[in-house]
Amino acid sequence: MRQLEGTKCSFLLCLGMSIICSVIYLKTRIPTEPKPLETPGCRPFAAECKSFLPSMETGVEWYRRDCQVESYILNSRLQCSNLTRDLHFITSPLSREEEDYPLAFIVTVHKELELFVRLLRAIYMPQNVYCIHVDAKAPWEYQAAVRKIVSCFENTFLSSRSETVTYAGFSRLQADVNCMKDLAKSTIDWKKVVNLCGQDFPVKSNLELVRYMQSKDWRDRNMTPGVKQPASMRHRTELQHREIIGSHVVVRGFRQKKGPPPHNMQVYFGTAYYALTRAFVEFVLKSQIAHDLLEWSKDTFSPDEHYWVTLNHIKEAPGSHIDGGWAGDIRAIKWRDQEGGTHNGCKGHYVRDICIYGVEDLPWIINRNSMFANKFESTTFPEALDCLEQWHRIKVLNQAMVPIEASWLLATQRNSSYFNSSAGA
Repeated sequence: MRQLEGTKCSFLLCLGMSIICSVIYLKTRIPTEPKPLETPGCRPFAAECKSFLPSMETGVEWYRRDCQVESYILNSRLQCSNLTRDLHFITSPLSREEEDYPLAFIVTVHKELELFVRLLRAIYMPQNVYCIHVDAKAPWEYQAAVRKIVSCFENTFLSSRSETVTYAGFSRLQADVNCMKDLAKSTIDWKKVVNLCGQDFPVKSNLELVRYMQSKDWRDRNMTPGVKQPASMRHRTELQHREIIGSHVVVRGFRQKKGPPPHNMQVYFGTAYYALTRAFVEFVLKSQIAHDLLEWSKDTFSPDEHYWVTLNHIKEAPGSHIDGGWAGDIRAIKWRDQEGGTHNGCKGHYVRDICIYGVEDLPWIINRNSMFANKFESTTFPEALDCLEQWHRIKVLNQAMVPIEASWLLATQRNSSYFNSSAGA
């Protein structure tokens, strides 16, 4: 009998050990769910936000819900359903008006993963389509993280061909063309395409973009602000340039002259940013005129600042805007040489004569109400992006014609008196 009881105890002990080992094994095999990003360490919004965030009442603090975006993406075993929830992506069309007018976006990035994620979620809507071009020289970890994020959305994809992008080089223009080739094959019936870089951030909501592009002035037109090439810019296209891949652009030795532009085209100078009709994109990809201008532009300086605006001034191009000039509120940019004229100075700091915005620049950005603002950095002036992002999301959700999901909120309210009393306890 004792022998039987001993055998029974041994059996139960072995069974218990087997269950414990099985549980440990399964825990190592089943991906763990990433922890929500609502951490008490998130910084409150800067005091300057109160002037344009009316919901910031006295005694109530707004706190970001996801102050560890980059570490969350890099370190977690990412589940897509968790990502869209924890990173507060909007997962349903917010109005029939927007659903009936899908947009396409080209986003070129090479650094600042957090800034890219915050830009993508600000412009993301499930009815739109997004082509992401990651610079071929970006670190492998960065490329892998972007690939991980993009894989979670059916309407978002990486460009089928990546360029090693050089500042002011032809590679920057080619990156956009690569994405256009991919977007032309999309089954989503997008109406217009907008291009962005990783340091842009939207000012208009998606609904406002749709309405702006369907307005009387722009309904069937391309938006490529620019003018006939001024004499001060002619060296860009009259001299041959060479791209030092991934570094910079130089004038070829002995200042070699270029031949005239093809088809006796008048060269224009303008912004590299645009909003283009789908028919115009088809023209860019199939027209001999567009192809010849692209080839001619390969040894010019910053060709994306003449290519789109030049094509948009020829009659053959669908949606061309011959007398457009600088029309089109496409970007809010503070250039150093325009200080005292179009703006009251940069409250952050200048890099290559362009303002990296500080929080005190936001009233100017909001009052200007362009489609997007450029440039932001999440490391040097994080409060500026925090405030603009919250202001933008509040506006987007206030315009929604559908019920708001809790996960779409970017910030939570906390009573400051509660934290003061907790600190004194």
